[in-house]
Amino acid sequence: MEDIIISKNLSKNYNGNKAVSNLDLSIKKGEIYGLLGPNGAGKSTIILMILGLTEPSSGTINVAGFNSTREALKVKRIAGYLPEKIGFYEDMTAEQNLAYTAELNNIKYSEIPKKIEKALKIVGLVENKKQIVKQFSKGMKQRLGIADVLIKDPELVIFDEPTEGLDVKVANSILDTIIKLNKEKGITFMLSSHQLNLIQKICHRVGILSNGNLIGEGKIDELGRKLFGGGRFIIEVEISGDTKEILNKFSNLKDVIDIGKEGNVFQIICNKDLRSEISKIIANTESILTRMNIKDYALEEIYLKYFKEE
Repeated sequence: MEDIIISKNLSKNYNGNKAVSNLDLSIKKGEIYGLLGPNGAGKSTIILMILGLTEPSSGTINVAGFNSTREALKVKRIAGYLPEKIGFYEDMTAEQNLAYTAELNNIKYSEIPKKIEKALKIVGLVENKKQIVKQFSKGMKQRLGIADVLIKDPELVIFDEPTEGLDVKVANSILDTIIKLNKEKGITFMLSSHQLNLIQKICHRVGILSNGNLIGEGKIDELGRKLFGGGRFIIEVEISGDTKEILNKFSNLKDVIDIGKEGNVFQIICNKDLRSEISKIIANTESILTRMNIKDYALEEIYLKYFKEE
């Protein structure tokens, strides 16, 4: 897959303090990428440099082949940004706010009504298009914010705390919208958030920041294996029937490092995913497989482990 965001040795200093330090970042087209870290870690500064809203002190960053510093206007045409605090004209209707955004983006006047209708339909606000925004709940404003960035058909959308302060039902609705847009339109998303359980639900990869440094990056399951299992898989297998015969066969599998057993439950530590081989062994015995899964780690566990080891 082609990279849509690439940074090389990207740094930003404020009054002699490094907000971002030698960041090498690559995000693929069509990814949902989570940018995580405590306040002051550098998340907002990275977002501003991606969008060409602040210049790096050193290094480079490119979005879809455009240099964010020298070609900021080209980046803004293909990228949408939804900040944590969304600003709308409160005394204007949803439709009027979106029309204003469309005009700012030089969308043909004849196309604006159709684009507004399409964007509002995606976020479920068609029936509220004539309603003034100050009557909207926070969740409705958040959905209107998504419609606002969709007006210009972006390739990349960056969200800063997209579900902050929302109840679980509304937050999940917004996450479902992001997943749908990613799958159906191929939009790349970068999400900056403190809500780790929500990030874990939808992100393909995450990057963990601390003091301007990228201290961990990858798929959540891979990060968990690296931190807690030395890069190895831990497969939990529960069977009913004779376990002695199966234990010997499990032990003879290539890439098995260790096997633990408690009752009818095995914990198999191995260098690769051996679920297929394990299933075949059980199928050729009189025992019955009742459960098998790879041990997963919660993003919160991973996040806390990184900062503990720092």
